[in-house]
Parts: sequence; C-alpha cells; structure tokens
Amino acid sequence: MTTLAGWVLIFGFTALVALLAKPFGLWLHAIYEGRRTLLHPVLGPLESGFYRLSGVDPQREQGWRAYALYMLAFQVVTALFTYAVLRLQGLLPLNPRGLPGLGADGAFNTAVAFVTNTNWQWYSGEAALSNLSQMLGLTIHNFLSAATGIAVAFALFRGFARTETRTVGNFWADLVRVTLYVLLPACLVYAVFLIASGVPQMLASTVDATTLEGAKQTIVVGPVASQEAIKMLGTNGGGFFNANSAHPFENPNALTNLVQMLSIFVLGAGLTWCFGKAVGNTRQGWAILAAMLALFLAGASIAYWQEAVGGPVLHHLGGAGANMEGKEVRFGIAASALFATVTTAASCGAVNAMHDSFTALGGLIPLFNIQLGEIVIGGVGSGIYGFLLFALLAVFIAGLMVGRTPEYVGKKIEAREVKLAVLAIAVLPLCILGFTAIAAVLPAGLAGPLNKGPHGFSEILYAFTSATGNNGSAFAGLSAGTPFYNGLLGVAMWLGRFFMIVPVLAIAGSLAAKKHTPASAGSFPTTGPLWIALLIGTILLVGGLTFLPSLALGPIADHVTGLAGTTY
Repeated sequence: MTTLAGWVLIFGFTALVALLAKPFGLWLHAIYEGRRTLLHPVLGPLESGFYRLSGVDPQREQGWRAYALYMLAFQVVTALFTYAVLRLQGLLPLNPRGLPGLGADGAFNTAVAFVTNTNWQWYSGEAALSNLSQMLGLTIHNFLSAATGIAVAFALFRGFARTETRTVGNFWADLVRVTLYVLLPACLVYAVFLIASGVPQMLASTVDATTLEGAKQTIVVGPVASQEAIKMLGTNGGGFFNANSAHPFENPNALTNLVQMLSIFVLGAGLTWCFGKAVGNTRQGWAILAAMLALFLAGASIAYWQEAVGGPVLHHLGGAGANMEGKEVRFGIAASALFATVTTAASCGAVNAMHDSFTALGGLIPLFNIQLGEIVIGGVGSGIYGFLLFALLAVFIAGLMVGRTPEYVGKKIEAREVKLAVLAIAVLPLCILGFTAIAAVLPAGLAGPLNKGPHGFSEILYAFTSATGNNGSAFAGLSAGTPFYNGLLGVAMWLGRFFMIVPVLAIAGSLAAKKHTPASAGSFPTTGPLWIALLIGTILLVGGLTFLPSLALGPIADHVTGLAGTTY
C-alpha cells in the first residue's frame, strides 16, 4: 500500500520544482535577452571566438524561414558526423576493447536518436560503444539538441513579445549562448557532484576486480559523470549503461536519484517563468506552470497508487503487496513511480526502473504522458513550445465561446496560427498510430515483442510513442535492434522532432508580424483558475482522446487480463 513517506516525496518534489522555477527562469531570461551575466568575463571571449571562426554576426537576426533552414541544416550535418563516428568506431582511438563499428541501420538509428534529443538506445552502451563514441558521437548531441530546443522556444517567445517585425532572433547566437552560459556551467557543477557521489569519470574502459568468492570480474567504466549530467539536465535520457539510471554507476543513491529527477525538470519549469517575463506578465508563466504541475501530480499519484497496490496476477497467486518487479530496492516504489512520471512528463527517457514491468495502469501513465506531447513540464524548450500550441487551441475555443477573435498575451490568434498549431500537434497521432499499425501487422514488426497479446501490442505502441515523442524510454520487452525497427523508429524520431519545430517557428514569425492588442473588458483572462482548467481540459481532450483506441488495445486490455508486470 501507499505510505506517508511516499506521498511526502511526491508532493515535496513538486514543491521544489515550483520553488526552482523562478531562479532558473531568471537565468534563462538573461540569456534570452542576450544580457551580460557573471559568466561573460570567462566565457565571453570563447563566444566571440566562435562567431569569428564561423563568420556569424550575432546581431544579424533572421526571419522564421531562415531560422528554420539554419536549424535543419545544422541537424543534418551533425547527424551525418555522428553516423560516421559510429560506423568507423573500430578504426578510431579511445577504443581499448576493440569494439567494431555499428551496422548501417544501427548507426542511422542512433545518430537520429541523439540529434533529435530522443536518445533511443537499441543497444547496450557498455557493450557496443567506445569511449570516443560516447563522448564525441553522443555527448556532444546531448548539449546541442537540448540547446536547439531552448533556441526554438526563445524564437517563439519573441514571436509573442515583439510587434510588427519579421525577425525571431539569430539561431546561431541562441545555440551558442544557451550551450555556453546555461548547459556547460550547470553540467560542470553537476558532474562534480556526481563524481563526489561515486559516479565514475575516467578514460579507462574497464577495471578488474576480485569478488568475495575470489572470482575475477571485469567491470566496464568510462567518462560516465560528464554524460550523466547533460543526459538529465538536457532531458536527453541516453545512458552510458544499458540499465540507465537503475545502474549504481549512473545513480548511486537516494540523493542522486532526487537530484536527477529535479535536474530533468528545472530548465523546463524555468522556461515557463521566462515566457511570462518575456511577454511582460509573469502571471502567464505561473498559470502555465500550475496547469503542468496539476497534470503531473495526477499522473504521479496514479502511478504510485497502482505500483503500491500491485498486479492482479500476483494477487491471484497469493503474492499480495507492492509490485517490486523491475525496480531497484534502494529506490523502492514511490521513487520509482515518481521517476517514471518525471522522465515521461519531460522528454527525457532516463529510467531507474523497467517500465515494461510496471502494472498495466502504472505503465499507462508514462505512455500517456508521452502521448500528450510531453508538455507536462516537457523537454528543455520543446515542453514549453508544445504547451503553447495547446494554449493557442484553448484560447481559440474560448474565443468561439464568447464570440470574439481570440487573443493570447496581446496577440490576436487567427486562422493561420490555429492551422499551424493543429498541424504540429497532428504529427504525434499520425506517426504513433500509423507506424504502430504497420509494425503490428508485418512479420518483421511482430517478431519484436517478447510478450504476446495485449502487452506485446503495448511494447510496440510504447516504442513508436517514445520515438515520435522524442522520449527514448522503452517497454524493454521489445527487441528493437533490427533493420525494420531501427529504420522505422529513426523516421518516427525525425518526423516527431522537426515536423513540430517548423510549424512552431512559422507561428513565431506570424505572431511577430502582428500588432499588440491591449486587453479589454471582452478579453478572455488567461491567468486565473478558469484559464488553467480550460488549458487542462483542452490538453486532455485534444491530446488524450486521440489515443483511446490504442490505449484500449494495450494497457487497458493488460489491466483486464492481468498480464502486465509479469514475465509470462
């Protein structure tokens, strides 16, 4: 059953996120405005050097089309670079175990996974990748993909904040500033904390040890702490080890577990306050954060309750009590359920327990979080711009109800913005349901699930949900390291990331060109409890009802048959 300590952890964690939103929001807002910070005396010359070497003028701003074009070109080039590193791994240095390069389909999937901030891993990191591949091929994307998400969020903020202009910022300047002044310094401090907590950070590839029984054991190590820090703070999720944050070398104890969960959320929460500050009304940001935290608390509470109650099959067999299958004893039920909710409310994908072993309804929460678009706090940048798409739909609905042209933070929301928002949101259901349908009928797709029946379908559904939503976590019962799944999941990751970003940038350009419309007596208020309730209702209606057929075939059927959380 649930315990007081478990509820204190969940509600205390939520309170900490709310308290940290403003400090991180202030930091992000300074970077958004390009203001000088305490780090500029040290990092300013490095920033200027980047601009000189690349020929970029940071003061020269771009329209949304140029911003999108540069962003896409950058992703393509860096994906090709990582593909080459992974394919040539066997010939490159810092590979003391002599690991061969990845196959064409595996390298394609991994390169796309990390460039899209998905970090889907079909392989076991400690068995497949060298230290060079981990550091140069993957960790670099953990920084750049996270910075890209925040840069796009900044561009959308400018669309709301500016009037009668055709520019939304400079992509290169946003990318460099977020990386230099936010991600790098934060991860440096974070990595030192992890090293002090026992997380390895070394260029050695293995360590030989003697067990208590006298046997010899070779333990894989490497530059883990540096990757772990940006993995969590950048909502990337790709682990150095296959067990991810369930591995003691990535997540040694309860304190590191709490800090990891907080680090997944702090930048996403800070961006809500940053948005309110950017549009001149911080209450707008607090309203968004309140809606996010309400949805988060509901999901975390259901997941904890279900895992604490346990599965029906175990009860039938006389094993009454909590469902500890697939969970670390050092974390327990509450911390495992909370971590699963956090990592899927954000687009992180890191795990400290195996979601495939959750109860049916406990596993539904991570799945549902991703299917909402990972806007409940969400990934760095992607969470807030995804949430604002739903805000545009909510204010459009409110405008229809009061018979006025809808307005949001001083901008009239017209047909163009609504169509673009619907286009961006529609990418998720079309890709998730379409690719799941393909995999559920073709022999190559049906060969993947290790479980049969409803839970096997859930494994396929979760994979394409995670890929399209750029999450990266998995129902680990799916054997996804095949050409079929590597190829199809790679396409899903690319579409889920960039077919949403481009419409978002188009909305930013459209809004920036509009005049500011002062609020009037007929304006719908977008800061109070009514607005928060409308936001939540719109998200559940638009984001949730789309997926009822798939949920009925998967997790709900699991719950009825009692097959989830079992190994048979």
